[in-house]
Amino acid sequence: MPVCSAAKRLIQLFCWLALPLTAQAQFTIDQAQVYQIGNGYTLNASISYPLTPRVQEALENGVPITFFQEIQLIERTPLLWDWWQWDETIWSAEIRYELRYHDLSQQYMLYSPETDNHRNFTTLASALNAMGNITNLTLPPALTKIADGRILRLRSGIDLTALPSPMRPGAMISSKWDLTSPWFEALWPSD
Repeated sequence: MPVCSAAKRLIQLFCWLALPLTAQAQFTIDQAQVYQIGNGYTLNASISYPLTPRVQEALENGVPITFFQEIQLIERTPLLWDWWQWDETIWSAEIRYELRYHDLSQQYMLYSPETDNHRNFTTLASALNAMGNITNLTLPPALTKIADGRILRLRSGIDLTALPSPMRPGAMISSKWDLTSPWFEALWPSD
């Protein structure tokens, strides 16, 4: 009888631990498209940012959350009759945003360190929507002259190392903070 009870409790514990992993929210790249403009290429993309209650609570309690959008241009070389291939990253960029909630003004402040641009939003949804729209991002012309065999991929996530020191260890082991999207390959214009 005690062995059956222990096995039952072990199964319940496993199901309880596995449940949060399957119901986990995650950032998603809804679409990404490369457009040719003159002799160059630009990227347009749309990213969804469903925040977990834990991340939203931290944000509303004044903790700044740093998001990243990582973009890579990859040259793919087929090996072994296209059965296996070699990928080499020939260019990469990272766009960072810091999102804060200001309790006194009840506004969300979105800051882009690359452009030193500050924008205020009255709702969290509007701030996340603005951050999730990549419009006409110019790709390096020298690397996109030959588009064949090149893949542009992107992903987005939260930079956990930018959190305040006391929060980092818990956030790094918690699935409630691991919202990084999988890599998404952008569509190139057809010739």
